[in-house]
Amino acid sequence: MTGTQLPTSEQSSESNDRRPIRNNGLVHQQLYDTDFVEWIDQAVELLKQSRFSELDLENLIEEVESLGRSEKNALRSNLRILLLHLLKWRYQPGKQSGSWRGGIREHRIRIQEAFTDSPSLKNYYIDSFGESYRKARQLAADETELGISTFPTESPYTPEQVLEREFLPEGQD
Repeated sequence: MTGTQLPTSEQSSESNDRRPIRNNGLVHQQLYDTDFVEWIDQAVELLKQSRFSELDLENLIEEVESLGRSEKNALRSNLRILLLHLLKWRYQPGKQSGSWRGGIREHRIRIQEAFTDSPSLKNYYIDSFGESYRKARQLAADETELGISTFPTESPYTPEQVLEREFLPEGQD
């Protein structure tokens, strides 16, 4: 390989057996601050090879914990956006569009996929529903420029309705 040529998959593939860990003289913990992707690759190899004493356990624990937080944050974000779109659909019927319908469907899909990957998130969905609605309500007021009092203080939709494939609220009378 010369210059800036990138390795092809054949050139970069190595056996998954007990190959030595490449660390350019850095112990695993030092690599965390200098090359995060290489740090992850090394952590995987060290785990596969049961070389636990060489792992940067402090940062590894922190990263694993952050994965759970990220999944919960993504769920809350998708729920908030879904509720926002449902409120806009209901209270701005003259502006309904295929794009809005697509946004509603997309965020339902994302939430359902999260449940498929992590069924325990269903409980978190229920627990965070009220707070997500309150935030979506404020966002709806901001985006529609309708007064906050236009939107019910409690969600007019159940957690189950929000995820129903074809559910769309009726437009405002």
